[in-house]
Order: sequence, then structure tokens, then C-alpha cells
Amino acid sequence: MEKPRRIAKFTVHVIIENKPYINDPEGETILRDLISRGGYSDVTSVRSAKLLKMVVKSKSGREAERTVRKLCEDLRIFNPVVSTCTVTLAGQAQS
Repeated sequence: MEKPRRIAKFTVHVIIENKPYINDPEGETILRDLISRGGYSDVTSVRSAKLLKMVVKSKSGREAERTVRKLCEDLRIFNPVVSTCTVTLAGQAQS
């Protein structure tokens, strides 16, 4: 007799960032501040992004990642014309 799979909680990261050809005023401001106020002239580029950390109940990490990928596409939580959306499994969530 096969054991039923337990439901666990998984953390899935969603990174939303502007496409490379789209201006990133926030990243440009941070870069200017790093150079002018911080003296970090070795930094040549900064791109900002939004990170969403989702905790998903699922039978597996792969299934949790699929669920989040689907909700990103179905609900359009990002604008695909100007942004990219990357979904990655971060691991099992702490209870």
C-alpha cells in the first residue's frame, strides 16, 4: 500500500525586473550614490528588481514552483512588455 504524500511548506522566490533595454531610474540613482557618496567607482552598473517571497503548501518543491509560475502567468503580477519574471524554489519553509 502506497503512503500518502505529506503536504509541506516551500518558499518560492519571484524576481521581477525591468528588461535590459528599459530604463531603470532606481538602479541609476543607486549607482550615482555609490560612486559620488560611497566612493565605489568600481561598480559600473546597478539594476533594481522586486523580490516576492511566497510560502506555498504543496506535496513537493517542484509542484510549489509550478504553482507560483502558473499564478504569475495567469494573474499577470508583472508586465511582460517591460519586465521579466524569474521563479525559483528557495527550499522548504520553516514552520
